[in-house]
Amino acid sequence: MELPKAYSPKEVEDKIYKLWEESGFFSPEGLSSVASAKEDRFTSRKFVAAIAPPNITGELHIGHALENTLEDIVIRMRRMQGYKTLWLPGTDHAGIAAQNKVEKQLAKEGLTRHKIGREKFLERMWEWREKYGNIILDQFKKLGLSVDWTRTQFTMNPGYQKAVETAFKKYQEKGWIYRGERVISWCPRCATSISDLEVNHVPEKGRLYFIKYGPFVLATTRPETKLGDTALAVHPSDERYKKYIGQEIEIDSVDNTLPAEQPPQIKKISLKVVDDISVDKEFGTGIIKVTPAHDLTDYEISLRHNLPLVKIIDERGKMNENAGIRYQGLKVAQAREQIAKDLETLGLIEKIEDYDHNVGHCDRCDSVIEPLPSKQWFLKMEELAKLAIEALGNGEVVVHSEKWGQDMKNWLTNVRDWNISRQLWWGHKIPIDGEEDVLDTWFSSALWPFAAMGWPEKTKDLTEYYPTDFITSDRGIRYLWQARMIFSGKFFTGSAPFKDIYIHATVLTKNGKRMSKSLGTGIDPLAVIEKYGADALRFGLAYQTTELQDMRFGEDTIIMGKKFANKFWNIARYVLMKLGDDYEITGTRPLGSEIISKMDSAAESVTKNIEKYKFGEAAHELYDFIWHEFADKYIEETKDKDDQETKNALAYLLLTCLKLLHPFMPFITEEVYSKLPIKDKGLLIVEKWPS
Repeated sequence: MELPKAYSPKEVEDKIYKLWEESGFFSPEGLSSVASAKEDRFTSRKFVAAIAPPNITGELHIGHALENTLEDIVIRMRRMQGYKTLWLPGTDHAGIAAQNKVEKQLAKEGLTRHKIGREKFLERMWEWREKYGNIILDQFKKLGLSVDWTRTQFTMNPGYQKAVETAFKKYQEKGWIYRGERVISWCPRCATSISDLEVNHVPEKGRLYFIKYGPFVLATTRPETKLGDTALAVHPSDERYKKYIGQEIEIDSVDNTLPAEQPPQIKKISLKVVDDISVDKEFGTGIIKVTPAHDLTDYEISLRHNLPLVKIIDERGKMNENAGIRYQGLKVAQAREQIAKDLETLGLIEKIEDYDHNVGHCDRCDSVIEPLPSKQWFLKMEELAKLAIEALGNGEVVVHSEKWGQDMKNWLTNVRDWNISRQLWWGHKIPIDGEEDVLDTWFSSALWPFAAMGWPEKTKDLTEYYPTDFITSDRGIRYLWQARMIFSGKFFTGSAPFKDIYIHATVLTKNGKRMSKSLGTGIDPLAVIEKYGADALRFGLAYQTTELQDMRFGEDTIIMGKKFANKFWNIARYVLMKLGDDYEITGTRPLGSEIISKMDSAAESVTKNIEKYKFGEAAHELYDFIWHEFADKYIEETKDKDDQETKNALAYLLLTCLKLLHPFMPFITEEVYSKLPIKDKGLLIVEKWPS
């Protein structure tokens, strides 16, 4: 059978994906039907993974493409090795992000959620989810992901909601849930607390104000918080300030009781000097003002030294009554400008310097975060953290990077109690009477590997397919998600939720910048697929995957992937032409040939590298063997040959390369396989992996 002269991804990909879906081979039940004359396959060994559920607000980006391509490579190889594979898909309700989307829609209509009320607002949320919530899953199909769509989950499905409620109550029974006032990260725009881990620290150009505090000069980027100072702090070993430790120091400040219309005047206040190891001796002048209500580090200092909290910024990001009538009602940025002006007038500013520093922004809406005291629900972490540390320490969970494994243990060792409440309407309502808050989205996501299989019910899936074997993500959610899944799995099921964690690279632009649609640096994988084909994108991403933490994405390797696909297509055309119409491929390994030995060596190396999650090395090995050993050398040697031995070698090489390349480039390999002269042929997706 002859192949067309050129490979056209657009004519092949949708057709092939439909074949896979209709075959049922994405599900373990479908695999159970596969048998050969000599052996039953897919009957005992299992390999299970759960997709990192994308937000229902999401669209495919390069990070998704990389992460899920790598996971699909593992899944496809394991399936061909005879494992009964299950790759579980689903989406996350994405509390803050999804609520923001609908609130923006309402704003265009001149409405707010408060105007229409909670019930109507939640109706709008569900309407939005039904319309847009599965877009990214459809986009995953364009990438060729072999997930079991029949098991698609959503973190707000009734069964999943039951899992979340059960988890909360079990924590409550242990006495680990409590309500208390703490300084937390607050988003004035979203009007909710957010996790410290969801604060993006963005480099910004600011100003460093050197302010006179009695005998000292202090450097700060936030002079407006001076009104909430309750102490000064120095490092215990800083000889410059040792004699002041424990003393009350009288300083000049601004009289905030005077209206803004009047000229500023000095007011005397007293502040105690404390010593604390968190003070950086090298920052500014080595002495800091302590504003416990509006800085997380200062709050920790206040706990150690029993200092009071004075809240001067409210939940709208404005100065409150404690800031005095002079500044009350001003937005933070306005208050900073006004108080700096007042301090300068009073001669209390020594100098002001330009200063580059990181400013916390909300991960969802990009507003500047305000640390402030708030009454929230917390989950005690001490015992849960121990469960995860133990699993990481004894090898029950293996992080495939010693650096990230140790990093995760360090975080768990020093973890604070988890603020699990959010002041949102969309999400899992906290199951306590009269409580209007919802749970942090990551609370429900932490249950994903077992809740998605039906826990707390003892379902067939939970019995057969939990715990899972493999999970991957970038480093950004190793605490938010992976560490929390480990202790959740251990606590609720007695087993860690997965065996292997692979932390993949973070994808940056070619110039090393963060990818962002809003910054104009984002790249749409669907546009890349449209231009070059899904196989080219998949192979190019895998080819670039190394042990490095970051990957600079450029189209060069995707173009290379496209050329490689075309090269492989031409190899297949040549082999089929050489075999002729009467040849039947049996898959039998020819004996006594150098190229066959090289093929065996390459197959062994590719297999080991995928099993060790060394995707780049496996891709390089395939590329080098197929292009150089097979095409450049062996095919050139066979151009004047037409004997049976040569045909057998060509057939074996093509079939073996198809199998090895399939996890990386599933579409073109399945299409070529469909043209091979093989008796009783099925689909390549369930062909036997080379051994």
